Amino acid sequence: MKLYEGWRSSASWRVRWALALKRIAYESVLIDIAAGEQHTRLAALNPMRAVPTLELDDGSLLTESVAIIEWLDETHPEPALLPVDARARARVRELVQIINAGIHPLQNTITQRAVSSDPEAQRAWCSRWIERGLTAYEAHVAGGAGRFSLGDQLTMADLYLVPQVRNADRHGADITACRRVRQIYDACLETPEARATDPTVVAKRAVGAT
Repeated sequence: MKLYEGWRSSASWRVRWALALKRIAYESVLIDIAAGEQHTRLAALNPMRAVPTLELDDGSLLTESVAIIEWLDETHPEPALLPVDARARARVRELVQIINAGIHPLQNTITQRAVSSDPEAQRAWCSRWIERGLTAYEAHVAGGAGRFSLGDQLTMADLYLVPQVRNADRHGADITACRRVRQIYDACLETPEARATDPTVVAKRAVGAT
């Protein structure tokens, strides 16, 4: 497999974390999003020209992190990232979509640049929607038990939450009231797969390869 990814891209982190959990070997192809490399290097692979884009061993392509991770979970079922119980599966997908649909599109680079060319205005815009979304996530998980979003089993929801909390910190969003969210974030980062796929690690690896 070959994963076209951005080192700081939260969607890319989700997928490489899932690959690490499932012990799937792949070739990483880093795309410089800030420089706009996706518009040229992914033009022939992904109509949206976006990361992550996963090229399978047979040359076929998968795009969009939700589709990629669900495919990985169906074809490599251990460890499972979606529960067996239908209601619990729906619960995980609900949490995933709070991040993927309710926050992520509003903080994408293309959206930030459409809102303003001023970096501070962009940060304020992102913070507004991150705070709104993570406050909603907190409300969903605040009464829960266990280390992660849905008990003591890491799920797809956690793979979406952690990169988003990292983005909250990067944009200066105020999520101090999201105590349960922060606890889950800290617990996830104690796992070896989360640490190994952290953007800071990927960035160092990329620098070392040049």
